[in-house]
Amino acid sequence: MAKLKEIVKYLDRELKVKSIKDDSKNGLQFNGKPEVKKMVFGVDACLELFEKAVLRDADMILVHHGLLWGKNPIKNLDEIGKKRLEFLKKSKISLYACHLPLDAHPRLGNNIQLSRLFGFKSTRPFAEYHGKNIGYYGNLAKPMEMNDFLKYIESKLGKTRTLLFGTRTVKRLGIVSGGGSDAVKDMNKHKIDTLLIGEHRHSTYHFAKERKVNVVSAGHYITETVGVKTVAKELERKFNIKTEFIDIPTGL
Repeated sequence: MAKLKEIVKYLDRELKVKSIKDDSKNGLQFNGKPEVKKMVFGVDACLELFEKAVLRDADMILVHHGLLWGKNPIKNLDEIGKKRLEFLKKSKISLYACHLPLDAHPRLGNNIQLSRLFGFKSTRPFAEYHGKNIGYYGNLAKPMEMNDFLKYIESKLGKTRTLLFGTRTVKRLGIVSGGGSDAVKDMNKHKIDTLLIGEHRHSTYHFAKERKVNVVSAGHYITETVGVKTVAKELERKFNIKTEFIDIPTGL
């Protein structure tokens, strides 16, 4: 068992939740029980996750996509958001959210964790967003033919969608989880031949084509599971509490 305030204090400090401008109200979004025996982790602050948290006797939930966004986030809640918040109040389950700081974190984050799937010789930050780099790039330990590269990604993450306008050999890979298509603009500057993201925007097609680069999307959801899973292991070790990742895939 651990104190809620101690877990929150640690997360705020370790994840540096104020380190980057973000539409998400990062940090503790709902204050529930003062003590935590079990935490569950997920990508999205949805009612399904909240209900499953109750079934698992959880005292606290940590997500990547939280409930509160923008200015005056409580006032901005629509009918669905209010229903979710009322469920948390009734269940007395705390909710903690960490969006962009978890993408960017150099040890626990989505992008650094994804980079470890590929055995980079070294990692370097890139993909500036709100004045901070949130992605990573590096040279593969061994270049891969594109077909082998795609098979490898699908073995680790699942189905991909591709925009292949560059070299057929992957040497330098950039990674930006979730909606990372804006990073296409930084590829040529860093001599990145292939970019792995969560999802494509329509405009990504022509930007990639005119830059003669490859962009591979593996899914917004799946590329943002790795960070919360890593945080779960971290908190289980540090606070000696039970943790569980709840998989609610969207297929997107």
